Amino acid sequence: MRVPRAGDSRRKTPHLSDHFRFSAHPENGFLAIATANIPPHLAHWFLVREQFEPVPDTPGLYRLTHPEKDGLRRTRQAVKDLRRHGYLVHTEPALDPGPPQPTVQQGRTAPRARLAQAAARPAHLPPALTTTPVPAPRPTTVPGTGISPSSKPGRGR
Repeated sequence: MRVPRAGDSRRKTPHLSDHFRFSAHPENGFLAIATANIPPHLAHWFLVREQFEPVPDTPGLYRLTHPEKDGLRRTRQAVKDLRRHGYLVHTEPALDPGPPQPTVQQGRTAPRARLAQAAARPAHLPPALTTTPVPAPRPTTVPGTGISPSSKPGRGR
């Protein structure tokens, strides 16, 4: 049986703008395919955390680790989690956890951007610094008198 790959033009699918595709395979168990609509490093980051591992010699294809240990439930949970993060996921009917919840695009951009930045940032680097406040400059003369302030506390001359 031929496993469809991400970006395979021979596979007819109604979801051309999806990010992930999930299916069941008799030899490899439960599979996840990252499409070209999501950066490969981000797809890897999400799928590894959902207990999928890359299939050797097949870029973009991942299989569920230990599918015999409640694999159907874990795959459905992965689909649900990715949809909750705002990604479009296409599944076989048996793997679909239920009707997709309507996602609100407004407000999803910022969390997605933060996740992408967290995935792209090496773990050994400190978080990016924010702008530091700049102290206000000291006046060179006292307003109204024309006398410069002394640099030392106490009485002047």
